[in-house]
Amino acid sequence: MPLTSPRRSALVDQVIAQLRNQITSGEWPVGARIPTEPELVEMLGVARNTVREAVRALAHNGLLDIRQGSGTYVLATSELAGVMHRRFAGADPRHVAEVRSTLESAAARLAAERRTERDVAQLDALLARREEAWASGDAELFVAADVALHMAVVAASHNEVLIELYADLGDLVAEWLRADVGADLDPAAHLDHARLIEAVRRGDGDAAASEAAGYPFVCLGRQLQGPAGPAGGTGAGAGVTPAGD
Repeated sequence: MPLTSPRRSALVDQVIAQLRNQITSGEWPVGARIPTEPELVEMLGVARNTVREAVRALAHNGLLDIRQGSGTYVLATSELAGVMHRRFAGADPRHVAEVRSTLESAAARLAAERRTERDVAQLDALLARREEAWASGDAELFVAADVALHMAVVAASHNEVLIELYADLGDLVAEWLRADVGADLDPAAHLDHARLIEAVRRGDGDAAASEAAGYPFVCLGRQLQGPAGPAGGTGAGAGVTPAGD
């Protein structure tokens, strides 16, 4: 097996690290097109082959999506998120909703038990932002605000493993919600999240878990067939099909 140049390998690793940092920091958000290859060469001061190798490595890891004739786009914010995206992008929406319902319900219950005053203030702010985004009619703005609110509920659980797991699922959640909401927001399809936040605020774990358990099924109502809630559950929105979780 031929040996590779340590210097070149180290340089490629440095470029990979810089590009990954742009992604994980949010400087290049999911769905954004990154600078072109010539632009990256100029910005980084390295050879074209080095940039190409680094971009291909990140595409192989699932963080970037190279689209011939269009550009390279951010697909996920971490390697695990990239793996999950490749593995579950074509999954049955019902199965996705069941997984989300399980994770979000457990997180909401823990959040009600462990939330701090700072957590509650953050949830109130994000709930208001979500409502403002809906009122604006901007679907992409609403998707971002909705996902941020759900992530904040999970963060209020103060379970680091659950937080990391949900963060890696967050890119897929946004993609599924984006597909469900569509380009235009339907005023009749609004789904209020105030009950969930209030349940977390007053420390009612059962109510918080029930509310959170139902949202994924309501959100994906157009994609799901059959019952709109988890088997045997009484979560919010059972039998309702508005978009926006």
